[in-house]
Amino acid sequence: MDLQGNRKKRESQIRTQINQKILESGERERLKELLRTRLRECGWREQLKSQSRELIAQKGLSNVTVDYLVKELTPNARATVPDFVKRELLQQIKEYVDKNS
Repeated sequence: MDLQGNRKKRESQIRTQINQKILESGERERLKELLRTRLRECGWREQLKSQSRELIAQKGLSNVTVDYLVKELTPNARATVPDFVKRELLQQIKEYVDKNS
């Protein structure tokens, strides 16, 4: 295996270990709640609800499933999460890793 392959494998292992620790410690739930709060505060949730309603109105309620809504809305939903929310979550994760390493 080449140097880059080894590095990617090691990064993947570290990421898995961090995710496991965050999950086991309950930190994941705290981070999810923080994310929900920030998205609500900045209006992202309302924007997504509005997009859902528009899509349902266009297609008709009987022609829309939850799976369809998820498929249609997810790319834009992820793209529109404000940068400050992403930065805050990343900072929280870094702080957790620093404290627990």
